[in-house]
Amino acid sequence: MKKKTTEEESAIIKPDPETLHKTDPQDNMKGPISSLVNGVKEVVEENDKVSKEEATKKRDEHM
Repeated sequence: MKKKTTEEESAIIKPDPETLHKTDPQDNMKGPISSLVNGVKEVVEENDKVSKEEATKKRDEHM
């Protein structure tokens, strides 16, 4: 019997097993650029959380 090959198996460049089937592969990547991107991501998420809290507070004050 002949085994059917999937698109991943027949690809010339195969996906990195550490990042396969993850929602954000950037989390597991290492290196100077990935570290920079992850650092920026954390700051943005933290600022976004504060912004949401401020928006909720302002909304509640005006209601």
